[in-house]
Amino acid sequence: QVQLVESGGGLVQPGGSLRLSCTASGVIFSIGNMAWYRQVPGKQRELVASITRDGVTNNAESVKGRFTISRDNANKMVYLQMINLKPEDTAVYYCNAQIYFRIATYSHYWGQGTQVTVSS
Repeated sequence: QVQLVESGGGLVQPGGSLRLSCTASGVIFSIGNMAWYRQVPGKQRELVASITRDGVTNNAESVKGRFTISRDNANKMVYLQMINLKPEDTAVYYCNAQIYFRIATYSHYWGQGTQVTVSS
């Protein structure tokens, strides 16, 4: 059984910073792409940032220059460093990972989500 567990969310003032972490555990052959998504009530879940196994990243336009995704392959972790947070960044943030069980066989998994609230 594979689990993704996020941590690091919370309440922060506008202009503040947070670092989200996500750890994968279970029977895992390898991990491909990893990503962070976010969702606010009544809206679709949106991609915030993604990173390949080799470290190639892609950020949504709304977070470029403020959010940085990184990963630690040895420890099966992905991070999202967020600076200069804005009220519109308020959302539940979800970790997503492409988990391989053997070569060419994978499934996508989601974490349970962590709330980020940006408010004064």
